[in-house]
Amino acid sequence: MKQEERYKNMEKMFRIGDRENMKNINQKFLTGERALFQGKDLKIYDTTFADGESPLKESSNIELYRSMFKWKYPLWYSRDIKLEDCVVFEMGRAGIWYTENISMKNCIVEAPKNFRRTNGIELERVTMPNAAETLWNCDQIRMNQVSAKGDYFAMNSSNLYIDGFELVGNYSFDGVKHGEIHHARLLSKDAFWNSENVTVYDSFISGEYLGWNAKNLTFINCTIESNQGMCYIDNLVMKNCRLLNTTLAFEYSTVDVEVTNTIDSVLNPKSGIIRAEKIEELIMDASKVDVTKTLIQPKELKEAV
Repeated sequence: MKQEERYKNMEKMFRIGDRENMKNINQKFLTGERALFQGKDLKIYDTTFADGESPLKESSNIELYRSMFKWKYPLWYSRDIKLEDCVVFEMGRAGIWYTENISMKNCIVEAPKNFRRTNGIELERVTMPNAAETLWNCDQIRMNQVSAKGDYFAMNSSNLYIDGFELVGNYSFDGVKHGEIHHARLLSKDAFWNSENVTVYDSFISGEYLGWNAKNLTFINCTIESNQGMCYIDNLVMKNCRLLNTTLAFEYSTVDVEVTNTIDSVLNPKSGIIRAEKIEELIMDASKVDVTKTLIQPKELKEAV
């Protein structure tokens, strides 16, 4: 499936269901386990879900406005959920699992381990200050103006479209398949390991060992700082990128690289082409790679080994 067709299908999923004939719940303080178990066709305003697990388990066609979740497992096995101006507090951990078609706008998610095996997620202006192990094994994800802090973000998820994203956390996007990311700032070691078919545009990434073991990983108009970055990659593409403090890059990778500034050092690329303003150190060991399969085109080569 082509990338543009994939994202058109995602847009269809995010049209939340029929909103007519819904019951209103206003300014309630709900406690106890499964407070609104299997709730259906509800508009919930200014309500606090306090102590009590699984308050909206197996719910469907729910809208929540200015409401708060303060305990665990609030939305499991739910469908067609919309949240605006809501807060999931730290003890609302493992909050949204096995759910289909959920949108969040202007929300704060303080709890870790949110979004597992969930299909159809739309996040707009969402803050996740404790996003450890969040967004695992999910599918069909759209994110706009989202910030997160925590390790192992988005592991093994697929079909992501992200615009305006800030992340502080290591091991992000491990195993992700079919992703498009725009205008991101990632402070993340070991980002995009084992990923497939991911393209990153107009972004800043800082973190060592970027992209190892990935397949079809593309960076366009990006600034990257990564010690031993972009190694063991099958089909790495870089267009109009800048590399800062990046040493021993591209080891055993197949590459089509265009860098507009100086690369500190390049080590044993497997094959392809590398274009750069300058390469400070080029290490090509004929006992480890076929040096004839890689074309190096620096405007200036300071040292070759």
